[in-house]
Amino acid sequence: MALQMTTEERDAFLADVHVGVIGIDQPGRGPLAVPIWYDYDPAVGIWVITSPDSRKGRLLQAAGRYSICAQVETGLYKYVSVEGPIASTREADLEKDLRPMARRYFGQEMGDQYVAASGPDRGLVYTMQPERWLTVDYAKMTSGS
Repeated sequence: MALQMTTEERDAFLADVHVGVIGIDQPGRGPLAVPIWYDYDPAVGIWVITSPDSRKGRLLQAAGRYSICAQVETGLYKYVSVEGPIASTREADLEKDLRPMARRYFGQEMGDQYVAASGPDRGLVYTMQPERWLTVDYAKMTSGS
């Protein structure tokens, strides 16, 4: 019985709202693995926003690649894990990047409050071009898919 997601299932899962866990290489240590907001479009890739001066930002710049794992922990467990190189880095735009990301996770009202309370540093957008995927959907055990 195959538990892997199809490309369509994987894309739909990542387009839904999940807090991801980003993994970034740290020379001489285990990888940094911390929760992070992300967004996804199959035509673009996966992107995250963080300050270039943060630990994540410095490691992303040094490593040039990262991994993201998003999961559903309740009910029938499923996850998507993806890794690849950073395809582009650019300054985050308030209306194009930061506000939509905040609204994705908090909804409109709280997302706008989050943006209003954030400082002048909008961070950088790190877009990853997916190379390798791992997916599992245990609901397929019961559905016979």
